[in-house]
Amino acid sequence: MGGKTEKEIQERLMSVLEKVAPGTELREAFNRILQVGSGALVVAGDLQELKGIMSGGFRIACDFTAPRLFELAKMDGAVILSKNLKTIYHANVHLVPDPTIITHEAGMRHRTAERVARQMGDKAFVVAISEKMKSVSVYLGDDHFTLESIPLALAKADQALQTLGRYRARLDEKYGVLDVLEVEDMVTLKDVVEVLQRNERVGRIADDIRFRVSELGVDGRLVSLQLNELMAGVENQEKLLVKDYDIRGSRKSSEKVIDNLGALSNKELMSDASVARVLGHRGSSELLNKLVRPRGFRILSTIPRMPASVVEKVVARFDNLRNIMMASTALLDEVDGVGQRRAIAIKEGLDRISESG
Repeated sequence: MGGKTEKEIQERLMSVLEKVAPGTELREAFNRILQVGSGALVVAGDLQELKGIMSGGFRIACDFTAPRLFELAKMDGAVILSKNLKTIYHANVHLVPDPTIITHEAGMRHRTAERVARQMGDKAFVVAISEKMKSVSVYLGDDHFTLESIPLALAKADQALQTLGRYRARLDEKYGVLDVLEVEDMVTLKDVVEVLQRNERVGRIADDIRFRVSELGVDGRLVSLQLNELMAGVENQEKLLVKDYDIRGSRKSSEKVIDNLGALSNKELMSDASVARVLGHRGSSELLNKLVRPRGFRILSTIPRMPASVVEKVVARFDNLRNIMMASTALLDEVDGVGQRRAIAIKEGLDRISESG
């Protein structure tokens, strides 16, 4: 799990892509440059950090606007912007990054852009616009991304939404099966692992769509709305599932489990044993088939108007779902915050889930 995860890389790039997305002043400048068949090299970052690799050029020190950047980009050198994109510092600057920094690019402008980005790390991002390829490449640290045309990006986002819809439907089916197994006290560790794997895959598809939405800017509003609708409740379901089956049982450890699941590579996520170990269990094939008993957080949370604080108290009192199901209405009523009406609601809610199987 060493190094940056794909999600961490996406989040770093998203912070920059949002600044160059359609509807922004910077993207408007890039569009103008592309329309006239020109190229450009633009750096946005801390001026003091950049001065060590800057040579020549002209000091501008004016407010940033798309027309101004467009005009200044007509000169051969780089344009230097403030990191918040409010000021144009310099234009026609010759950049001299460390020549020993490895670059995988071919053209001089893109080689310079990659080296500057690698040398600056998170202190600056670099944009190289190619007049021949009519492309816009964004560099941040060791990572880079080439902006796609809006129609192509929208098409890919729509395809990803369709895939997410199918995965979400299958995830809901998996949770429905798990509901029945839990009330029948027949859950195996493998059942839990399979639902977690599916839940995590759904989350990763959603992360990929969010990445695309950050590139779309104002053109991605509809995609964002559809994504939010498809992902409603998914994150909370995963948290409750982990709280039910994490062997350590504390809130802090459950949060760490979620983080560790996110850090698994796609190959590791496909391994039942790897996911079981994240939950604190040993992952042998024999142990994966052993019965495990949920604490009851997730099932109780499906009962209407059942506050999380009350769920916590019920689980703390009865320890697991089986004991909660066996408890009488009177015993449930004794738990602080439950009361007779909620006690009845708990019994009826659990009965409904049991009968649905």
